[in-house]
Amino acid sequence: VLKEKQLFAKLSKCEFWLSEVKFLGHVISTQGIVVDPTKVEAVLRWECSKSVTEVRGFVGLDGYYRRFIEGFSKIVMPLTQLTRKDHPFVWTEECEKSFQELKEKLTSSPVLILSDPNKSFEVYCDASHQGLGCVLMQDRQVMAYASRQLKTHERNYPTHNLELAAVVFSLKIWRNYLYGAKFDVFSDHKSLKYLFD
Repeated sequence: VLKEKQLFAKLSKCEFWLSEVKFLGHVISTQGIVVDPTKVEAVLRWECSKSVTEVRGFVGLDGYYRRFIEGFSKIVMPLTQLTRKDHPFVWTEECEKSFQELKEKLTSSPVLILSDPNKSFEVYCDASHQGLGCVLMQDRQVMAYASRQLKTHERNYPTHNLELAAVVFSLKIWRNYLYGAKFDVFSDHKSLKYLFD
């Protein structure tokens, strides 16, 4: 097969029949995907940030694993505000709480299941005046979390528009899973039901 595709592999660098593989900061096994424990240790050792650069580094590392953290954008909001040019750098209790909660969430992150293209997906969406959040599931098991903060103009949207924005956000972010697949969208906003009927 490799020769047909003009690919080459050195036998001494190959490993076969592994039960789990470490790849790009993740550990992938038959049970699912988890955060690489060495990365979790780095987060646990991270000291309280004293500059914008350190905050950006911490938020960047945690942001890479945002799919494991439910409500990531809401939790990280105080820290992202510290990185803005129009905002003075003052480490508050709220920032400390956010910092510690992100550490705790990442160290106790769930095992995310691998997708099965033969099964249907479930997409759960919700919105508030702080942000949008959604969960992608299969067989009632979590595949990924996604969330984002609202843009300035979105803060003026009525509730039904925000709930619809959450649905659109989830469909865009997970289009590679959902395109051509059977899936159900769940929202707690009743008026959206008539849009999809």
